[in-house]
Amino acid sequence: MARPDKAAAVAELADQFRSSNAAVLTEYRGLTVAQLKTLRRSLGDDAQYAVVKNTLTKIAANEAGISTLDDLFNGPTAVAFITGDPVTSAKGLRDFAKDNPNLVIKGGVLDGKALSADEIKKLADLESREVLLAKLAGAFKGKQTQAAQLFQALPSKLVRTVDALRAKQDEQGGAE
Repeated sequence: MARPDKAAAVAELADQFRSSNAAVLTEYRGLTVAQLKTLRRSLGDDAQYAVVKNTLTKIAANEAGISTLDDLFNGPTAVAFITGDPVTSAKGLRDFAKDNPNLVIKGGVLDGKALSADEIKKLADLESREVLLAKLAGAFKGKQTQAAQLFQALPSKLVRTVDALRAKQDEQGGAE
């Protein structure tokens, strides 16, 4: 029979997996407590970084419907549970790992899809959500402006054509 404290820990971890947009597993071997504190700050308010027990976390992930991470639960493991923008947190992890090579990104999960360490680094290379939305809005605005110019050009071309025909008829009528 499972101990109540372990059952509660599994239930809490399973809830974190369910409520997170993404989760990134890392190996923190060789990092000091001060470095881990700096890492937690660099992830921002939308992510929670926790050192976990592999067996309990594996059980919790499976309970949450995530079985793709099973191979990553070996060695000292910590999980970044991301509730906000995954790109921002991935950038924080990537940048911290550049300065502290002891932090190794093992892999993770984003909206139920497994991600390798390389895919997480590619995610970190993306621009933030706000920048991508601004670019999309700019593209829509540009297309609307082009459409408005096109719709405006058709009537003015028609008017110029009618005026040219009228002028031609006046010339032909005056010549007779």
